[in-house]
Amino acid sequence: MLEKKFNTSTNILETTFKGNVTLIEIVNYIRATKNNIQYPRVLKILTDARNSLFNFSIEDLNIIMEENYKSLENYDFIIDAIVVDNPKNTVLSMLYLELVKTNKYKFEVFSTKSAALNWLNQH
Repeated sequence: MLEKKFNTSTNILETTFKGNVTLIEIVNYIRATKNNIQYPRVLKILTDARNSLFNFSIEDLNIIMEENYKSLENYDFIIDAIVVDNPKNTVLSMLYLELVKTNKYKFEVFSTKSAALNWLNQH
């Protein structure tokens, strides 16, 4: 399950993953973000995935990457921090980090929310 809210005081899209998170949920989330015209065109995202388990494969990362590239067409820049706390989510996030290197997207993996927020606030 995914929950999201845009924090107007920090200007950060705060997303929480809970339980099993599927490929379809992530793709739908990316598409909804792509189509949201109210978010700033330089978008900061904080994803808390500490209470979740990614229910998709390494091969599925390519689908997620392709959807993110489509999303970037509607943004000047996206800065995306994810907080993870289990081995599977960490491995998938680190592999994704290696896949999504582009001029309009920064992605980083963290083990604490405070470290993720510090990084987001520096960009």
